[in-house]
Amino acid sequence: MESRPASMTGVKEDRQRGRTMKQALTIAGSDPSGGAGIQGDLKAMHANGVFALSVITSITAQNSRAVVQTYDLPLSIIDAQIEAIFDDFDISAVKTGMLSSSKIVELVSDKLQSRRTKNLVVDPVMVSKNGVDLLHPDAVETMKTKLFPLARLVTPNVYEAQRLSEVRIRGIAQAQVAARAIYQLGCQAVLIKGGHLLDERGCDLLFDGKGFFPLYGEFIETPNTHGTGCTYASAIAALLAKGADLHGAVRSAKSYMTEAIRNALSIGHGHGPTHHFYFLDERR
Repeated sequence: MESRPASMTGVKEDRQRGRTMKQALTIAGSDPSGGAGIQGDLKAMHANGVFALSVITSITAQNSRAVVQTYDLPLSIIDAQIEAIFDDFDISAVKTGMLSSSKIVELVSDKLQSRRTKNLVVDPVMVSKNGVDLLHPDAVETMKTKLFPLARLVTPNVYEAQRLSEVRIRGIAQAQVAARAIYQLGCQAVLIKGGHLLDERGCDLLFDGKGFFPLYGEFIETPNTHGTGCTYASAIAALLAKGADLHGAVRSAKSYMTEAIRNALSIGHGHGPTHHFYFLDERR
């Protein structure tokens, strides 16, 4: 019998000894400036201890100052990306970001439902910092009816929460009303990212269907906040993938986000990015 080459035997043994990591998937638009979107998601997920995979829905031309142009990929290639990932990897959590059209939302929702996706974190990305629509108006209702019922957590900022709930938010009291309205769309929990807009700056609000949980944190004055929403939601998804309970995942992600903002980078000429791997600097 012909023996197997030593090199092949070594490969087999390496695979048997190889490490594994929990795997999390982001489905979103790309950001060539690297702070938000797919690029920011991948960094945040890996920084929080999982192997990050991605499906790109849209390509954007943007930098630290503005989103200049967007282009939605054909549905067929979005579909093929999702199938390729799920056919090969064990996905423990999924985070969605920019799903610009109703057809993209419907496709992604159908795929995630057919795959019985667990730990779905939906970041309902709607508008860029410079006012460019990243979610078409007709897609909002599709997101509410098709995607939210699959979600373990929906993470709107104040502007997005107002649009989804039709509640004007000035403080915690109104945020509670909005969170309950969004929860009634079928998701398991809602996290309204308050930033500086709620009663106390740096406060977010978590509603899990049973109670409201304000999450107080330090508010850091900095213009360098590009990608904070994407990063926060992706960190939560990563921690859920690793087995954290919802409350623990949100609290840990908020602590991570605070430090990423504290160590944000002054690069570019607009809103610089958060520092996803700030802790590597501390190891030097």
